[in-house]
Amino acid sequence: MRSLSIQARKPRIARTGDGLCFWFILGAPHCYLAGMQTQAVTVEQFFKNQGQSLELRLVSNGAGLDRVIREPTVNRPGLALTGFTRYFAYKRIQVMGHAEVFYLRSLRQEERTARYAYLFAYKIPCIVFSRGLRPDKEFSAAAEEARVPIFQTPWVTMKFINKATLELEMMFAPRGSEMGCMVDILGVGVIIRGESGIGKSEAVLALIERGYSLVADDIVKATLVDGREILCNSAELTRDHMEVRGIGIINVAQMFGVKAIRKDKKLDLIITLKQWEAVSDVDRLGMEQEYVKVLGVDIPHVTIPVRPGRDIARLIEVAAFQAKLRKSGYNAAEDLNNRLLAQMAGEAENPPAIPET
Repeated sequence: MRSLSIQARKPRIARTGDGLCFWFILGAPHCYLAGMQTQAVTVEQFFKNQGQSLELRLVSNGAGLDRVIREPTVNRPGLALTGFTRYFAYKRIQVMGHAEVFYLRSLRQEERTARYAYLFAYKIPCIVFSRGLRPDKEFSAAAEEARVPIFQTPWVTMKFINKATLELEMMFAPRGSEMGCMVDILGVGVIIRGESGIGKSEAVLALIERGYSLVADDIVKATLVDGREILCNSAELTRDHMEVRGIGIINVAQMFGVKAIRKDKKLDLIITLKQWEAVSDVDRLGMEQEYVKVLGVDIPHVTIPVRPGRDIARLIEVAAFQAKLRKSGYNAAEDLNNRLLAQMAGEAENPPAIPET
């Protein structure tokens, strides 16, 4: 990547050999690193990203929002409040429901204050009161002293726990990026890779014209979901946009309609475009499936040789259909091979009669 000086007072788009890189005032470019990355999640990030969907409201003074949530799930501290802390999952978000709140109200004030001090002796990230419940003054004072944020939500306790756990798993999921373009071809998520100028954008435009949807251009962001699926999307800033050499940046949604854009898609196939001369052994049968690892998951991979006259968009489309058939259990090459073997076996058992001379 070339080093570029920042002169304007607004975001600039820097052209690189592999696509677009967005630069910002007084900041370095966003760096997209191939490979797996797991980021730490703070309470503030969780509140900003999920606060609206979970109807969270901050009821404390806001101290401690920089605390780190170390486990992607939620815990109810009922046993810890009774004094049993051997297996207390203090690294998780703590949720106070009816059981915890009314248990604490049943205690004498001195004992209740002691339990609060015992609870906040642990470095818990934050506490959420469900069902619209509110902490008492002693609880708020103890949380403020320990710098533990307190939130409130009107949601039922178990509903909040289920939703928050799903959102935390997505926030903690390993992430990475892949250079290339991604399209949705009849439900098959395809990443198209290749060296700069080989024709990726032209192929994607041809696919969009045929009714398929663009997921991402140049940089594909990937997230590992449940340890077995790769969910891909585009950076929010560049969504809907493509760079086409000789034309510039286009807005796909404005030009082809909203149906030409897909926000995210599961990755099913990776296609690499290579110059014909660079492919030493062109696969002409397709008996064996090649795979590449993305965030530790094996993804089917196909190499398509490129040379003038080949309809690359059509070949990518057929490769996606082929991947869909293989996923359903049908392999055309194996089917033909089995037919040939059956025919050869039948001829061996019943050899043709030797004609009389």
